[in-house]
Amino acid sequence: MCGMASGGALPLDRLRQFLRELRPGARALLVAELERAVLRGDDIPGGDMLLQEVRAAVRDSGARAPRMGAPARAFFRPLEPFLNDAQNDRKALARISRAALDPIWTWIARDLAPAETQTYSDDVNRALVAVGSEPPHALAHSFQELVAARMHAALEASRSDDKARRKMLRQITTPHALDDIKDIQAILAARDTLDLIANRLPGHIRNLGDSTLDYVKGLLDAPLCARQGLQPYALVMVANRLAAPWQLIRLGVKAADSDDAARIAASPYALAVTITLGDIARMIDELKSDLKRDATVAVTALLKCIHDAVRGVRSELDLSADSPWARQLAAIRSEISNVLKAEIESIPGRVRRLLRPRPLQDIPRGSVLDADEVAETAAMIAFVGACRNYAGELAASEVTLRTFQELQQYLDSGTRALLDALRAATEHDRPFRKSQMDAAIAFCGQSFGKDYAALLTKAAEMAEHAERKVAVRA
Repeated sequence: MCGMASGGALPLDRLRQFLRELRPGARALLVAELERAVLRGDDIPGGDMLLQEVRAAVRDSGARAPRMGAPARAFFRPLEPFLNDAQNDRKALARISRAALDPIWTWIARDLAPAETQTYSDDVNRALVAVGSEPPHALAHSFQELVAARMHAALEASRSDDKARRKMLRQITTPHALDDIKDIQAILAARDTLDLIANRLPGHIRNLGDSTLDYVKGLLDAPLCARQGLQPYALVMVANRLAAPWQLIRLGVKAADSDDAARIAASPYALAVTITLGDIARMIDELKSDLKRDATVAVTALLKCIHDAVRGVRSELDLSADSPWARQLAAIRSEISNVLKAEIESIPGRVRRLLRPRPLQDIPRGSVLDADEVAETAAMIAFVGACRNYAGELAASEVTLRTFQELQQYLDSGTRALLDALRAATEHDRPFRKSQMDAAIAFCGQSFGKDYAALLTKAAEMAEHAERKVAVRA
């Protein structure tokens, strides 16, 4: 997402590489610590940018596409600042899905420039054997220029010839084939200019305000951005450097000298708001995907990023009047509310299924609760707790408060029944009763806090000890 257009060594590039190379266990520990920091309300160094990079590394480690060959990697390197890992039906402005690269490389090699691709690939592979490191930039640069020209010709043909357009779509078979090719062609054709912009931008922008805002706007106002139609890509590069990416909209406020949505929409920096709202929508798609897969790791951090972005847009822009942006933000908040409502309302049922008292005949001898299901449920209770902190901006206050109260009431009364069942347990059902009690302690720790969980742990130990004393006397 970030970095110079042709592979610089900015701090964020090094951070991303470090996160992707971490062992899964170490990455999970880092995510857990970040989530605890989020829930405590701590100020996290690096802000939303760090949280987003950690989430991207977690998702990437779970379902990573096969690694592309060296020729393709060298060819696509200028696209790196504009790639995202989202796999959904929304096309983000000036961004390209990483999943589209492999089909597009196949199209280039098979249909667009087959002979030249073979020659280029052979040259790169020979250079790697000789040098043993990255291939010379000149090899990739000359091939990028050739492909950019071929892409331009193919796009021109598709505009005037519907048959050529349909053929191109059949050949590439990605959800946004034409738009992706337009972006790739523009980036490759302006590779050197984008490189220059990237080199002049600060490597990390903690706060886009005052002199930093003036400097960045002055850079983007330069003719090299406007003349080549590069503003969308330059804005994405700025967003990549921001600790809080939603601050990109401040360029629009600065350009219009107003927070009025209509005046900003008429300014040269209206795209800053469009890109920001698109990024929020993309994060919502990521949230849906993670929740659907029960991938609760880093969900809390993602929720914080969405909350902060929505709050930032609402506080920096005057969207009181009806406008396309006001309607888009309202739709975003409604979508978030629906996503959270469906997930939150399912959690009490999950807790009840695990902790409900069961007669002896329904418990197989020596059985216990599924540990993975218990851990997932505990994580979702923590998720509800996080939602309480962000519910106002995300239009989910009522359902979050109601669900959390329902959980607390059930746990408060249900743990008494579990303690009684543990006291009366036999060799047949004791492991299951103990596993239910352990699950209740974990859930109470998320709902009431560590002190409550510690008291419940002592009560469980006393109940189990009392049961054993009865068994000995018998």
